[in-house]
Amino acid sequence: MTDRIFEAQNRAIKLLEEKGLDSGAVRIIMEFVTNKSHAALLADLREQLTEEQQKTFRAKIDELLDGKPVQYVLGTESFYGRQFEVNENVLIPRPETEELIYGALERSRNLFANKTIKVADIGTGSGAIAITFKIEWPEATVTATDISKEALIVAERNAEQLGAEITFKEGNLTEPLQDTRWDIVFSNPPYIAYEEAESMSATVLAFEPHRALFAEEDGLFFYRKLAENLPTLMNKPSLIGLEIGHQQGPAVHKLFTDAFPNAEVETVKDINGKNRILFCKIDE
Repeated sequence: MTDRIFEAQNRAIKLLEEKGLDSGAVRIIMEFVTNKSHAALLADLREQLTEEQQKTFRAKIDELLDGKPVQYVLGTESFYGRQFEVNENVLIPRPETEELIYGALERSRNLFANKTIKVADIGTGSGAIAITFKIEWPEATVTATDISKEALIVAERNAEQLGAEITFKEGNLTEPLQDTRWDIVFSNPPYIAYEEAESMSATVLAFEPHRALFAEEDGLFFYRKLAENLPTLMNKPSLIGLEIGHQQGPAVHKLFTDAFPNAEVETVKDINGKNRILFCKIDE
């Protein structure tokens, strides 16, 4: 006989807690397996699982017990109110990145008014930034790049699933963008210094792609390259929006004020009060 929902959940919670792992994902897995909302799950805790549901639930709990993030276990993550496919070829989209898009939309409405704009997202990963901006600003022409062919496959599927028309290009940093001048450039590049790895979550280190996490020069390598390469690629007016490490604000700010001496460079705090976003507004 199979377990009832509450029995399966309690057993899974105990197993995860014994390994010192977050048991909060158990409910999310059960909602997925039973195709129930949180409210429906609470109402149906004594319902019997089918054999197939129990088998699937146990398999996914085993993945959690191996330390795999729940987003990779389920293959999806919510971002800006939409579901994005994720796997171990792309980073899991974070809430801080939603704030980057929100801030860019806010600034762009004043900067570009009714102009048809060209937007690039460098290092697109799952495509979360490029796809979200395109959906929120349908008139924009959006190009997304990544050095990883595997990441681009995920991003292309997300764009198709969400109905966003994006041009995808494989290549390193600004290399695929040389044929155009851009109104907005986004990037959430690798920015973690290698020496920070020892203080990071074992789950992140084990499963998220290191090429998308770590950078040389104390995590500043890609910001320096962007600051060197973007001045010849930007229109006037234009906007650069970057996600940054919370301790990198002053260093990245200097890189971009040096590269764009007449621009307005602004470091923005996220909802947790940490410097996580940099905007560079180029008017002349």
